[in-house]
Amino acid sequence: MDHPTTIRDSYYLEPAQWARGRNAFTFLALVASIACLFGFFQDPAQFYRSYLVGFVFCVTIGLGAMFFVMVQYLTGSAWSVTVRRFMENIMMTLPVGALLFIPVAFGLPYLYSWMDRAMVMKDPVLVGKAGFLSQEWFIIRAVIYFVIWSFFAIGIYRQSTKQDREHSIQQMHVASRFSAPGLLLVFLTGTLASFDWLMSLDPRWYSTIFGIYTLAGGAVAFMATTTLIALGFRKFGMLKNSITEEHYHDLGKWMFALTVFWAYIAFSQYLLIWYANIPEETIWYRHRFEGSWIFVSFLVLFGRFIIPFAVLLSRGAKRNYMILGGISIWILFMHFVDLYWLIMPNFFKSGVALHWLDFACLAAVISVFALAFWFRLRRNALVTVGDMRFEQGLHFENI
Repeated sequence: MDHPTTIRDSYYLEPAQWARGRNAFTFLALVASIACLFGFFQDPAQFYRSYLVGFVFCVTIGLGAMFFVMVQYLTGSAWSVTVRRFMENIMMTLPVGALLFIPVAFGLPYLYSWMDRAMVMKDPVLVGKAGFLSQEWFIIRAVIYFVIWSFFAIGIYRQSTKQDREHSIQQMHVASRFSAPGLLLVFLTGTLASFDWLMSLDPRWYSTIFGIYTLAGGAVAFMATTTLIALGFRKFGMLKNSITEEHYHDLGKWMFALTVFWAYIAFSQYLLIWYANIPEETIWYRHRFEGSWIFVSFLVLFGRFIIPFAVLLSRGAKRNYMILGGISIWILFMHFVDLYWLIMPNFFKSGVALHWLDFACLAAVISVFALAFWFRLRRNALVTVGDMRFEQGLHFENI
């Protein structure tokens, strides 16, 4: 099929545009951080609990981005070329996550009951896990996670931006060589991180599928984030001809597919635990059906799966910018609710106890990650202009 000459977009932000975005994110980060500091002195335990939700919210989105970028390089995908730079910039927020892990490290006594060694030694189950659940190894493992994630993220990103300048196929091959072992290591370390940061909040509970559950949720939220970013630039008149209705259609399809995958994993975990009927496993769900938590549990079911499934099922919805934007915001909201549902019942077993720090900490962490994303737009192109498949990506059409 012959295509008409494509009207070229501007692929670089004007300095004034970039400065306005930087100032907005910096202001939000300062205000939210001051609020968090005030909350810390007021109630340190609540601060660390709320901070953990915001921290995991952003890191799981970054992991979803890294996983997807690696898949795109390994499969030689063309449709995603014009949106891949946004994905790579989200991926590059993970090194900043290493710095934002510091409050979590200081908050271990407030977050994890296994930090009470006297209590651990009285429990035969926890004694068997004591070698793994220790402060030293918890921090060492976190350092290893972020070193691995940063190594692969920076390695792939350097090749992508280098290709913008050299327009060589060599960078694609190098990025693919990073991606092959990277996929395995990101999946393995992401699973272990979810065990450490989330599952060990209840040290007696265990689920071998929990890592996939957490990563699947982050993947859905990542795709929603990418869609919102692209729509945001479109609203300001940028990349209208480079990220077309066809690309948004595929982003919508990915949100739909990942939503279904998350639901499959969530149901599988519930079914296996229900069928086995082991007290150490079933108690986790029982806590989430006590008091007002039962309403959050049903909100996760309907809001995380049924509503996005119903909205994104039709072709027309995936090609409607307003619907895509609205469901993306909803998916990100439900990602927060899901993580809140995973974390907070460990501390408030009788029911939901929303606190203003929940939102202050989330805003602080998101704004810092947003700054890390935005700074990548200062010198580099908004799209991967050097990719050999760029023209093919511009003219991509859904069948």
